[in-house]
Amino acid sequence: IKRVSESGDESWSARELARVLEYSEFRHFLPPLEKAKEACTQSGHRVEDHFEQILDMVEIGSGARRPVEDWLLSRYACYLVIQNADPSKPLVALGQTYFAVQTRKQELEEEARQKEDQKRLLLREEMKTHNNRLAGAAKQAGVVKPVEYAIFMDHGYRGLYGGLGAKDIHRRKGLTRNQGILDHMGSTELAANLFRATQTEEKLRREGITGKDAANRIHNEVGKKVRQTIRELGGTMPENLPVAEDLKKVASREKKRLKDAAKPLPKKKGKSE
Repeated sequence: IKRVSESGDESWSARELARVLEYSEFRHFLPPLEKAKEACTQSGHRVEDHFEQILDMVEIGSGARRPVEDWLLSRYACYLVIQNADPSKPLVALGQTYFAVQTRKQELEEEARQKEDQKRLLLREEMKTHNNRLAGAAKQAGVVKPVEYAIFMDHGYRGLYGGLGAKDIHRRKGLTRNQGILDHMGSTELAANLFRATQTEEKLRREGITGKDAANRIHNEVGKKVRQTIRELGGTMPENLPVAEDLKKVASREKKRLKDAAKPLPKKKGKSE
């Protein structure tokens, strides 16, 4: 019963929806329609954006037609109407069950997203710590100048990313100049890079590696080993993992969530004992 305008806008007739939901008369459908409009307002949405009152022409016999009151509903308005309709009607009950299932599904997806956000933030902080330690170990090995450190890091990336250096990864992921690679990695990719960094640092220190070339070689070899492990486990190669949301936005959202969670419950108004 969906209607699509010439401009592509979709809408539904309240009268047609009432018939589909097995309301014998449209007047019986008006109470859930009013409740839906009230719910729309309480949710912070403009009723006019979702419920448009119109006059529709209907046949009354012998080819004659007369105007009747109707409402054009948005998709959101249809959801609200069904949620407020009579659950003793089979299709209404089915619709309400569907929305309950979809709501729970959305809650689970939100919980999973929060867990991923928290993992990413934690791993990114770990990356900062271990990149500093890696830089210290590389410096001990003879990687001193900034350009030398950039080359050293590139060797690690090339090992892990199948020959792709930092600039290649940046380009492949479609990131702009101001977007950092690590800030757009998901938890799986961050974990792989963290393992590369920690194992390279330990190997440089443990074996007392000296010389820029030797340090570069070690970093590349460790990156290749991590890549080999991912392949043996049947994982996705890091260069093929999707670009994740900017961690700056994630951090801001997580900070707001924690702040909201810490808000005290509103005090109830009433007579003091």
